[in-house]
Amino acid sequence: MTAATAHPTQANAEKRYVVHRGDLPLSCPLPSMALWNSHPRVYLPVEEEGEVQCPYCGSHFVLED
Repeated sequence: MTAATAHPTQANAEKRYVVHRGDLPLSCPLPSMALWNSHPRVYLPVEEEGEVQCPYCGSHFVLED
């Protein structure tokens, strides 16, 4: 764990997340989120349409660049 992720955020606390190309490959929950109270990590193909919804929790991810 790096200093940036030493205190993970709550998993799936929001329903819309803006991500950037530097965040790819995109997974839900995000690497900065705690996994203990979330669903299994799933990788999402946000590059294809520019946005994608997680099939587990319904979080919406938008690729912004």
